[in-house]
Amino acid sequence: MRRVRVVAAVIRRRGATLVTRRLDGAARGGKWEFPGGKVEPGEAEREALRREIREELGCGITVGPLLARRAHAYPDVEVELALYGCRLEGPGEPRPLGAAALAWAEPGTLSAYDFCEADRPVLDQVEGWSGEVEGGRREPEGE
Repeated sequence: MRRVRVVAAVIRRRGATLVTRRLDGAARGGKWEFPGGKVEPGEAEREALRREIREELGCGITVGPLLARRAHAYPDVEVELALYGCRLEGPGEPRPLGAAALAWAEPGTLSAYDFCEADRPVLDQVEGWSGEVEGGRREPEGE
């Protein structure tokens, strides 16, 4: 079975968590996930995650702590998933350039989204994360 390394970003804003919906024509199309993608050969995970977020959402991030690492076997591929806590940085708002949609999931609502199977076991862990990342852009007060 084919095996791929995947990195994903857990990005918070005022307590809400950024999630993206996969393009309908993609494998697991229409399912929700944390934004990110495949690690290319010779690429470090954090580097891959910054690249994937630029390509998929058109914005920059500061990559913080590793929150979870797990493997999941789909019928067609085995995925090794690494989730990192991240913070938005630089100008520009996330836009669904490589995704069908994006949403800011309010605290306690992640389980209401139809997530990819590989993501489901970490939803409680993501909900419990404080959202702290060193550096990066901070949201203005009152927004």
